[in-house]
Amino acid sequence: MSLYARRVTLPAITPLLLHNRVIKVFSEDGTSRALEVPHDITALKLCQLLIQKNHYIDDQNWTVFEHLSSLCLERIIEDHEMVIEEVQSEWDMEEDCRFCVRKYYAKYEFFRNPESYFPDLMLSDCSEINGTTKSMDTIKMLLSTSTYPEIHSYLHMTEKGKKSWKKQFFILRRSGLYYSTKGTSKDPRHLQFFCDFTQSNVYMLLSAKKSYGAPTDYGFSLKPNKTRGAKDMKLLCAESEESKICWVTAIRLYKHGKQIYQNYIQPKQRSDVNSQNLSTVRSISENSLVAMDFSGHKSRVIENPTEALSIALQEGMLWRRKSCGRISLHGVTTSSQNPAMNLAVHMSQPWFHHKISRDEAQKLICQQGLVNGVFLVRDSQSTPKSFVLSLCYGQKIKHFQISPMEVEGELYYTLDEGHTRFTDLTQLVEFHQLNKGILPCTLKHYCTRVTV
Repeated sequence: MSLYARRVTLPAITPLLLHNRVIKVFSEDGTSRALEVPHDITALKLCQLLIQKNHYIDDQNWTVFEHLSSLCLERIIEDHEMVIEEVQSEWDMEEDCRFCVRKYYAKYEFFRNPESYFPDLMLSDCSEINGTTKSMDTIKMLLSTSTYPEIHSYLHMTEKGKKSWKKQFFILRRSGLYYSTKGTSKDPRHLQFFCDFTQSNVYMLLSAKKSYGAPTDYGFSLKPNKTRGAKDMKLLCAESEESKICWVTAIRLYKHGKQIYQNYIQPKQRSDVNSQNLSTVRSISENSLVAMDFSGHKSRVIENPTEALSIALQEGMLWRRKSCGRISLHGVTTSSQNPAMNLAVHMSQPWFHHKISRDEAQKLICQQGLVNGVFLVRDSQSTPKSFVLSLCYGQKIKHFQISPMEVEGELYYTLDEGHTRFTDLTQLVEFHQLNKGILPCTLKHYCTRVTV
């Protein structure tokens, strides 16, 4: 009797771990959350997952950041990048590397306001006509492969093997980043190759002066994708925040090209379709609306437009009087005659940050994007019982004192020495969300620390 072995082919079994990974995501307050995600998940999908789990509003401003604590570096992970396969796989496990998620209002702001991001003095194009270009064409010019725009300005750089910084004139082209060895000359003989950004990522230096001895805090870095730690990392420092933002934005566009534009327009196109559908439904219903009077025993249609307008104004004034009586944190109705309770009204508002310092306020606004209208309200550290409105405008952060004042025994708050008075901070903020008043712009985006 002969024995023989029979070969059995088993079906291939792919462990779940090869498809899903567990990653930790951090929020601004330092808290973290572990998530099981597909190995090929993109930054956009990760944001959408967190929005869904936490029931947040998807306003297209949620952004994933790569945070390298030991190097004091941080960069935007573009919506199309795969956070595990393209980012985490390059991490040095001995370093403190994190994924951070927060709102960042400046992620695509340069598409909406290119003239604010690309100053004329820093941008040139060989195809210019009569030495001028239209600001609306700036983005098209940077995305097009048929034009050759340049970004140029003075930057401070660190020399290899030295800790000192040297000021040079830099030029950004499609072929890479160069600096001139002779003043501002762009002659090929005087241009020294500095970095190929296609193989590097651009990072913000979180504390350029403290960590790297830079002459200003407007620092950024070009770090090769395959390099661990600080090896071969290129450090640069601009003269102003405006200059730094221009350089970083241009490098993002040169590196990822039209993909960034697609990331920007795709959710916008979906929201535009939804808005059109909503407006169609609304227009049909509004056509059937009429003014009604319910004050008598029987309701009646108000046909006189003047009477309808008068009643609308009266209802508006009634709402305004009612709005003066608000609900505090303890559920107690407050009014202008109860100033002690007025102090508690703003405590539950997401834009109020209590006892944070001026520097902390500026850091928080910078983290969420230097876009016109980004703001927060905080306690004043120099004037007791006063508050400060911190507001971003023109890529700069301005601080406005909110002063309490008493008029005929009633407490009010004012930004303009009493010319405009508000019964509480909530009323002040709501007013300036619609009217800029003495401010340079209206309040648009409030800074808040969100736990993921």
